[in-house]
Amino acid sequence: MKKKILILTGPTGVGKSHLSIDLAKALNGEIISADSMQIYKDFDIGTGKIKLDETDGIHHYGLSHVDPFAEYSVAEFSKDVASYIEKIEKEGKLPILVGGTGLYLHSIMCQLDFFKTKKDQSLRQNLEKIYETKGSQGLADLLKELNPLKLESLDKKNPQRLMRALEIEIQNPKQASAGLNVESLFYDPCLIILDRNREELYERINQRVDGMVQEGLFDEVKALTDRGLNNKNQAMKAIGYKEIYQYFLGHTSYEETIDLIKRNSRRYAKRQLTWFRRYENGFWLNLSNLSQGDALDQIISHWREHE
Repeated sequence: MKKKILILTGPTGVGKSHLSIDLAKALNGEIISADSMQIYKDFDIGTGKIKLDETDGIHHYGLSHVDPFAEYSVAEFSKDVASYIEKIEKEGKLPILVGGTGLYLHSIMCQLDFFKTKKDQSLRQNLEKIYETKGSQGLADLLKELNPLKLESLDKKNPQRLMRALEIEIQNPKQASAGLNVESLFYDPCLIILDRNREELYERINQRVDGMVQEGLFDEVKALTDRGLNNKNQAMKAIGYKEIYQYFLGHTSYEETIDLIKRNSRRYAKRQLTWFRRYENGFWLNLSNLSQGDALDQIISHWREHE
């Protein structure tokens, strides 16, 4: 029998974290983070990582458990989530995945085999040659030919993500193009997608970035770079960290850096929403039109129907 899990997702800044606490309390659940940057230790402010005193006693899995110098794959996430779910269920509680990293959630919801794609050194070298000669645009152009829908969901300036997507597409074309509604063999997910009116969402993102700066985001990044982290580390590619790293190199001004973080965060939110719209079974809630209490009631009602 498939394990029933609840997934709460939505774009950055929409308000997932605090709603998830009330949801976990209402349904006797525990939370598993599905955020690809909150997994890193000491990446706190810029990732919007929930603080201990904000959790209200709800246990969170998957936060701050990866060394900042390490790389962490979707396959590792999937394996870790399986162990978290088993532990939560043994305690008689409901596993609730919360986060906005589409590929992480996809690895749990859908039976697309990202994990058995073999490492092909020759293929990777060929892709790296394309990147060296044509840059990220060359990789993006190739992926556009193979799977334009997949390209829409990716950061076209992130060569590592583009190369990984190309590896999956080239080695498993039928799987990679099969769509986003293939059922998982292991989980029966109830997918809740949060949204807000676009103007409100973007203003929340702008305010969120201002709050992070006031809280000490520049100091956080400085402390990380002082330890030797740089733009070659996977963790430092996170929005907020990569822009401030360039600021410390003297490439942008303080004001320009903050504006870049806001712009890139808004663009990321747009890509997230593009990704989420492809899930036919998603239950959408616009928080601009609902109180937190009403949103919670609707989520619980939808979950009860799913049970």
